[in-house]
Amino acid sequence: MTVLLVVAKAPVPGAVKTRLCPPATAAQAARIAAAALRDTLDAVRATPGVTPVLAFTGRLAEAEDAAALTTALTGWEVLEQRGGGLGDRLANAYAEVAEAYPGRPVLQIGMDTPQLTPARLAAAIRRLRAADAVLGRAADGGWWSLGLRDPRHAGVLREVPMSTPHTGRDTWAALSGRGLRTAPLPVLRDVDEWPDALAVAVEVPGGRFARQVAAVRLTLVPGSRR
Repeated sequence: MTVLLVVAKAPVPGAVKTRLCPPATAAQAARIAAAALRDTLDAVRATPGVTPVLAFTGRLAEAEDAAALTTALTGWEVLEQRGGGLGDRLANAYAEVAEAYPGRPVLQIGMDTPQLTPARLAAAIRRLRAADAVLGRAADGGWWSLGLRDPRHAGVLREVPMSTPHTGRDTWAALSGRGLRTAPLPVLRDVDEWPDALAVAVEVPGGRFARQVAAVRLTLVPGSRR
């Protein structure tokens, strides 16, 4: 059984999705982040044959939609993110999962792709069965998903510069440098800035994420970025 690892941050105003501001306020951006996380948790829960694990940072009690998020995490194992930079935190999360679930493959995603569906996640898991690793690159040059048959290989992430236009390319090169057979996943768009939020909301018009984006749009004055 594959471990489906979600790496996320508590949607606290001023601490998440700050690049959505403006046009969103800090509270609106946090509500968008909370909606994206809840949509992601739902997609994971509906994916058959996986063990859901959340690697979390931040104070959930201070987050937008804290009660609903707490309920959504019923039955999940929740790990606290450890480390300084993102590469260290990711590598440490994989290491903890490898220790808790020895011999299990791990598919990791974040909270920036609320357009994910159980079908997309199941397809990524099937692809991982035929490769040593899978990597889903993001449209901005990063990546939205990394899957490893042996999660101990995630140690390579400590040496990969994160949040750059070349993170996806550099991660692929690091995996190849370990001799891993890596298969690509579809390119998706991360939600980082307001145009990303608008584009992704169109992909999933019925989700919580799209409703929160629409709520912000209703507050915008004519001529602002809509």
